[in-house]
Amino acid sequence: MRITDRIGLLEHTDGIVPMHERGYRVEDTAYGLTIVCREPAPRDELVTLARRYLYFLAQAQAADGSFRNHLGYDRHWKDVPATADSWGRALQGLGTAVARGPVAAIRGESLARFDSGAQLRSEWPHAMAFAALGATEVLSVIPGHAGARRLLAVAVGIIGEPAGNPVWPWPEPRLSYANASIAEAVIVAGRDLGDDRVVRNGLRMLDWLLSGETRCGHLSVVPAGGWGQGESRPGFDQRPVEVAALADACARAAAVTGDTSWLTGVGLCVAWFLGDNDARTPMLNERTGGGHDSLEPSGRSRNQGAQSTLAMISVLQQGRRVTAAQAARAEAAPSA
Repeated sequence: MRITDRIGLLEHTDGIVPMHERGYRVEDTAYGLTIVCREPAPRDELVTLARRYLYFLAQAQAADGSFRNHLGYDRHWKDVPATADSWGRALQGLGTAVARGPVAAIRGESLARFDSGAQLRSEWPHAMAFAALGATEVLSVIPGHAGARRLLAVAVGIIGEPAGNPVWPWPEPRLSYANASIAEAVIVAGRDLGDDRVVRNGLRMLDWLLSGETRCGHLSVVPAGGWGQGESRPGFDQRPVEVAALADACARAAAVTGDTSWLTGVGLCVAWFLGDNDARTPMLNERTGGGHDSLEPSGRSRNQGAQSTLAMISVLQQGRRVTAAQAARAEAAPSA
């Protein structure tokens, strides 16, 4: 709430102070819509945020369904509509709002915006993965939605098959950012399209990624500059969005397979934010409520921008769900 004004989510902060002159991004605002709509029984203030984020996305969407990304504080767009990550993140946010929006008006408008954007395709695997995650949300409430199903099928093709090399089974030669979203998109596409082989491909990718991003019992995730085969670890600066993508993917894998061992990955993600990481530094700032932008060798950056704070909230949402599910299972278990 602190980094949202009457227009949308401000991208950057100086410490905790929003930097208005740096403007807004569709990627962040769409992520904000996703996180707010995932919150169970949101209070009125959060419903207001959801409406504001949705309105921002509506203004960013072109007539053909594509999305701009960067709005200056002067209220002028700094780029042209495209089908890059802003398009993918927007469809993820809109799809989540279709399935979980707190009021009917948000759900209806989000569906119309999703339908427009879902007619397009992107050449970029990450953009298609984000869009696929929105499509699976739509299918959870509208199982016959043809546009969402087509989008999932195309996403699988754009992302590609895992490589045959067991040392590097990732479909790309280098890990970059929010990597687990790629694996999660493959998992949900396989499930929703009824293709067990695709599900197994996604699980294989996620298992390899989780193993590679675990070091000495804690997460040591891909740094901002990416990571390739043979490069030394740990790497810095580590970004919260990578951890958030991993938590989402592990929670999804547990839900799809019924294998609760995947929830160990969610626990590692929560622990990373609480300080069980390569710098032994909490990335959650309990005093301000913000998430720090990057984990550095000597600690953490002082800035607490939109993407990092949203990633922190996202991971804590997943951790809360895991804790609630574990408590429910314990209560339901017969006494000895």
